[in-house]
Amino acid sequence: MRLPIRVLAVSALLALAGPVLAAQDAPAKKALTPQQQRMSTCNSQAAGKKGDERKAFMSSCLKGEQPAKMTQQDKMKKCNADAAGKKGDERKAFMSTCLKG
Repeated sequence: MRLPIRVLAVSALLALAGPVLAAQDAPAKKALTPQQQRMSTCNSQAAGKKGDERKAFMSSCLKGEQPAKMTQQDKMKKCNADAAGKKGDERKAFMSTCLKG
């Protein structure tokens, strides 16, 4: 009679300890390498960029290069595109602020 009680006690103990032991055996999350961290940072900074602009940005960002300053012509193109839908004084004020950087 004592043997079945012991067997039941041991099986109950193992059933309760199973999830605890399984959690201990699970591999811990590894820390990101510097390259993976850089990729994550650059990827979040590249939000909104598409196509060749994104490729160029990601390439320079992953190399650790500082972004090149925009030429006045590039600024004008970007600001003009961003000002779409604005008219009159609102557009003038926006363009002025945008072109100043």
